[in-house]
Amino acid sequence: MAQALLSIQILPKLKQGDTDVIPYVDRAIGIIKESGVPYRVGPMETTMEGDLDTLLDIVKKMNAEMFELGSPSVLSQIKLSVDGGGNASMARLLQKYPDGK
Repeated sequence: MAQALLSIQILPKLKQGDTDVIPYVDRAIGIIKESGVPYRVGPMETTMEGDLDTLLDIVKKMNAEMFELGSPSVLSQIKLSVDGGGNASMARLLQKYPDGK
């Protein structure tokens, strides 16, 4: 499958009694980390790089884990860039901005 960049913002609905979404988000980022794909956490979303099928499987795991943690529903906002030539790369896109400025 093609190389891709996938950015995701995951917004689980909190279960009754929960007031903090951060533990849910931390677990979602942990799933990305455990997958071994290159990723970058930003203030509003996390971007992953890799095979499209692999990235979509990670998204499925993230959503499933939110349900396991007790979230009754999940909203996942995704941006996807697919490159059939295998040139999808965070490093290439960010080379002009090495220090994030």
